[in-house]
Amino acid sequence: MTNSLTSSHDETAQVYVDVSGLTKSFGANQVLKGVDLRVKAGECVVLIGASGSGKTTLLRSVAALETPDSGSIRVVSRRLDYGPAGKRSYGEKELRAFRSDIGMVFQQYNLFPHLTVLENMTVAPRHVHGVGKAEAEAAAIKLLARVGLADKAASYPLQLSGGQQQRVAIARALALNPRVMLFDEVTSALDPQLVEEVESVIQQLASDGMTMLLVTHELSFARAVADRIVFMSNGVVLETGTPAQILDDPECEETRRFVKRAQRV
Repeated sequence: MTNSLTSSHDETAQVYVDVSGLTKSFGANQVLKGVDLRVKAGECVVLIGASGSGKTTLLRSVAALETPDSGSIRVVSRRLDYGPAGKRSYGEKELRAFRSDIGMVFQQYNLFPHLTVLENMTVAPRHVHGVGKAEAEAAAIKLLARVGLADKAASYPLQLSGGQQQRVAIARALALNPRVMLFDEVTSALDPQLVEEVESVIQQLASDGMTMLLVTHELSFARAVADRIVFMSNGVVLETGTPAQILDDPECEETRRFVKRAQRV
């Protein structure tokens, strides 16, 4: 199978993320071993598992930041098919179209230090999507208010706490009107006292019906925000279920061991 970008059929419209048979190796290390995963519209799915289990590689593959070796990924109405050895037959225009439905927030904030918060928020809408300055700034102010930072529009990133910078990063991702949001351990670089303010923003997004796929090591946060939790181990999805099923009464012994260890930390 060669790579292609195609439209999905109407019968799958309510599945916003559809991962099928995904494999990925880095040299001799196979990180993903035929992963299947679906995220429905408005659903929040949380990936948990030990370091090296494939969580971040899966998330980056959904964001089209990694090129899998085989399988397929559909996000909303666009699909990428991979194989053999991840060879690409689509161009940058198609790749940009695929990514246009996706917002991603990383462990590090990746804000431009020489730009104000408002400028960070508007640079992509203005220069990538051609939105006018006044329209982009008005939308940015609304999003900053949504994450509790409307009074920080004129500040520079280094004038903000880590938690505030991460909330700006979330608002910046939302500024491009994504249909799906991806979060990769977005609180892991924060001091403990700043974690809650970022988690509360993500919980509000979940309450608002944003479709989300996120990686976290914070099991209490996973319990609070997730509709489903997916436990990954050694490159495969080992178990999936509600937060109560996975965190309180998992079926697999390996899941039980992981949850027990994580709750002791």
